[in-house]
Amino acid sequence: MPQPRILSGIQTTGTMHLGNYLGAIRNWVELQAEYDCFLFMADLHAITVPQDPKTLAENTLRLAATYIACGIDPDQSTIFVQSQLPEHSELAWLFNCITPINWLERMIQFKEKALKQGENVSVGLMDYPVLQAADILLYEPDLVPVGEDQKQHLELTRDIAGRLNHQFGKKKKPVLKVPEPLIRETGARVMSLTDGTKKMSKSDPSDQSRIDLTDTPQAITKKIKRAKTDLERGLEFDNPERPECNNLLGLYQLLSGQTKAAVAAECKDMGWGQFKPLLAETTVEALRPIQAKYTELMDDRTYLLSVLADGKAQAQAIATPTLNKVKTAMGFTLSA
Repeated sequence: MPQPRILSGIQTTGTMHLGNYLGAIRNWVELQAEYDCFLFMADLHAITVPQDPKTLAENTLRLAATYIACGIDPDQSTIFVQSQLPEHSELAWLFNCITPINWLERMIQFKEKALKQGENVSVGLMDYPVLQAADILLYEPDLVPVGEDQKQHLELTRDIAGRLNHQFGKKKKPVLKVPEPLIRETGARVMSLTDGTKKMSKSDPSDQSRIDLTDTPQAITKKIKRAKTDLERGLEFDNPERPECNNLLGLYQLLSGQTKAAVAAECKDMGWGQFKPLLAETTVEALRPIQAKYTELMDDRTYLLSVLADGKAQAQAIATPTLNKVKTAMGFTLSA
């Protein structure tokens, strides 16, 4: 029996942080032994906001190095660059022509980002969920790992697949597979160090809000020392009045590899002055091997480029037939 297929990706903007690692990449590492994983660098999505052309390709290589340094094995998973396969853009256009615009106007993330960008908001920012649907459906995955904030986008993907199947599929023979979400509770949502109610994000203007995977031990210690906390003594999970406490304890649990119950028992009588150095030391040690491997990979770009070339070939072997199947169903195949 073939392994069930999984598809996921991360935008090639900025430096990867703990939220990317604990919320996504580390989960992929665990899943790759059981699933056929297709993991890509979403550089087409990156340009929905202005990007420096000189750094876009460099950021793509850095992200590839991060994937591998964190434990993604190119022999087990297909690692590829979105823009290197024109099938993504072509399928997105086909989807554009069957997707009602009101489906895109209701997307929460578009509304939030459009407010920030004002009159400079691009068509691409509104339309990127359609490209995301193409990214996913092109590889006909069984499951898509998503956090809570991405569930709406996957629902749109499922709606687009359903609409295509209804309009162009035959009875009992849909054109495309409709994927299911894979939501893992642990590590699904890592919050900001400056506000425990907001997700840790590369787009946050404050560098203090996140721990980047390439931060030095000194920087990590400093950021954790300055992390927002409260005045209560004794640390606890799941108190809605203490979001920062819950977030920092969650980070310690994930990075130390302990159970929630064990962390709760260990830290219940601690003050922040005792806990923060413990969290800093644990974070530094957890990231040390990742940082060492990342440096080694960035010094061997020939190897990185070979991994991406192999990934492109493997991805194209799936993407091209899928695109052709959709084009045939929509009437683009000429015959004598």
